[in-house]
Amino acid sequence: MTPKEFARRRRQLMRMLGKGSVALLPSAPAKIRNRDVEYYYRQDSDFYYLSGFAEPDAVLVLAPGRAAGEYLMFCRDRDPERETWDGARAGPEGAAHHFGADDAFPITDIDDILPGIIEQCEKVYYSLGMHPEFDQRVIGWVNSLRERGGAHTPDEFISLDHQLHDLRLYKSRAELSAMRRAAKIAVAAHRRGMARCQPGLHEYEIEAELVHEFRRQGSRLSYLPIVGSGPNSCTLHYHANNRQFEDGDLLLVDAGCEYDYYASDITRTYPVNGCFTKEQRAIYDLVLEAQEAAFAQIAPGKHWNDAHEAAVRAITRGLRDAGLLKGNLRTLIRDGAYRPFFMHRTGHWLGMDVHDVGDYKVSDHWRLLEPGMTLTVEPGIYIAPGMRKVPKRWRGIGVRIEDDVAVTRDGYELLTRGLPRTADEVEAAVGTMAG
Repeated sequence: MTPKEFARRRRQLMRMLGKGSVALLPSAPAKIRNRDVEYYYRQDSDFYYLSGFAEPDAVLVLAPGRAAGEYLMFCRDRDPERETWDGARAGPEGAAHHFGADDAFPITDIDDILPGIIEQCEKVYYSLGMHPEFDQRVIGWVNSLRERGGAHTPDEFISLDHQLHDLRLYKSRAELSAMRRAAKIAVAAHRRGMARCQPGLHEYEIEAELVHEFRRQGSRLSYLPIVGSGPNSCTLHYHANNRQFEDGDLLLVDAGCEYDYYASDITRTYPVNGCFTKEQRAIYDLVLEAQEAAFAQIAPGKHWNDAHEAAVRAITRGLRDAGLLKGNLRTLIRDGAYRPFFMHRTGHWLGMDVHDVGDYKVSDHWRLLEPGMTLTVEPGIYIAPGMRKVPKRWRGIGVRIEDDVAVTRDGYELLTRGLPRTADEVEAAVGTMAG
C-alpha cells in the first residue's frame, strides 16, 4: 500500500465522522509467548488500515477539522540501545515524515496531550472492550477532565467499528491487488502440498511444504493450518497435524497466507494415494456441486445468504439421493436435517482478517453484495466416524472445498483460480513429486 492509499482512507473516515469528533485507535500490544520470548508481532488491522504503521506502543488519533493537524500519532521515541536489540523505530519524526502524521509525539507524553484534544470534541469514537488496558486510560482521561473546573467533556462515546469496518468491507484496487497476490501464493503452496502427498507421510510434512512456499514468496500464515487426514478430516478446527497417512485416507488441507496484511483462505481435500474411493468421490462431487451452486448466487444485488441457501439445497438433495437422509426435500431443509453433516456457513468476509469485518445483516436483512466485497465460498460435508446411523462405508469422510472471490460489476472474480477443483484434476495433481 502506498502513503496515498492510507491518506485516502483517513480522509474518507474523517468525512464520515465529521467535525467536532475525535477517533482513538491503539496499536496491537506485543505479546509474550513464554518467558521472555514474544509472539511474532502483527499490527492491529484497523490501526494498520489507516496508517501503515507496524510498531507496538502507539496510538493513532484522528480529529477532523482540527486546525493544528487532523492526524496525530503517539509512538515510541528512537532508542539506539533498544534498536540494537529489536530493530529500528520510526520515532515521532519518522511517523510524521514517513507515515504522513500531521503531528507526532512520544507515547510517554500522551497523558499530558490527549485529554486536551478530547476536551475540544463533542464525540469520541473508540471501540471499548477491544483493548482493556487502553479502555482504562481513556476513562482516566475523561475523568481528569471532569475533575477540572470548567473543563468540557464529550457528550457521546461511539464505537468506531461501524464506520471503519464498513470502509474495510469494500476493497480498493490496491487491496484487491494484494489479495490476488496472497491467493496466488496460497495456490502455489497447495499445489506443492498435493504434489508431495503420499501414504506414509505425516500431516506436518504437508504443513511444512505449505509454510515453505508461503515464506519463499514473502508471505506469512494468515491462520494456523488445518492438515487433517482420515478421521481428522471431520474435525473442523483440527490443528495437531501429527497423524501418519494411511493408504485410502482423505486429506483435508485448510491453509492460507497473508501478503501485505491481506489474507487468502483455501481448502482442498484429496486422497493421499491419488485415487478417490467410490464413496469419497461421491461426497467430493456433491461438495463441488454445492460450491458451484453457491458461486452462481454471487453477484451485485444478490444477498449474502443466497449462496449459503443454494449450497444447503444442493447438499441436502445430494445426501438424500445417496440415502444418507430420507424425506421431503423442503421439509429436510426446513428442519435442518443436513446440519449433522454440514454445520457451518458457506463462507465469510475476507480481507485484512481471515474472518474479516463487516456486518452480514443491515436492519435485520441480509446484506446485498456489491462490487469490491471479498469473501470465501466453502461448503463441506463431514461424516464423523462415530455416526452410527450412517452405513460404515461412508464414515470418516470429511470434504471441504474453499475458494476466495471478489464481487465484480457483473458477477465475481475467482481469486484462487489455478488450483485443481474437480475430482479428476485433484487426482492428477496428487503425488507428482512424491519420494
